[in-house]
Amino acid sequence: MADYYINVILDEAKKKTINGAGLADEIVTVDGKEAVQVGMTAKEYKKLTKGFSGLTCDDSKACVLPAEAEDKLVGIIAETKTLDVMKFAIMKLYNPLAGKAPRSAQR
Repeated sequence: MADYYINVILDEAKKKTINGAGLADEIVTVDGKEAVQVGMTAKEYKKLTKGFSGLTCDDSKACVLPAEAEDKLVGIIAETKTLDVMKFAIMKLYNPLAGKAPRSAQR
């Protein structure tokens, strides 16, 4: 069981992608909208909050990614045909070096 979830709210294109991946049975209703929930651990959530400073979860420990990251996540789900993708997706979504200046080699 996951510690946190990412709610991916489905528009028609995303729903078609999820259905094409054979995951139609994973679609749930969240706040009256169709969505899929991608589980993540507390450690993965902590990494995402570093990468996306405005990321917060609601009382049910579910959050929504920014649009660009959500699109990447849907692509990864479609490619792998599973919702158990956070160990892999975290590498694509979270860039720990973003905004840091390159370090020069010391001699």
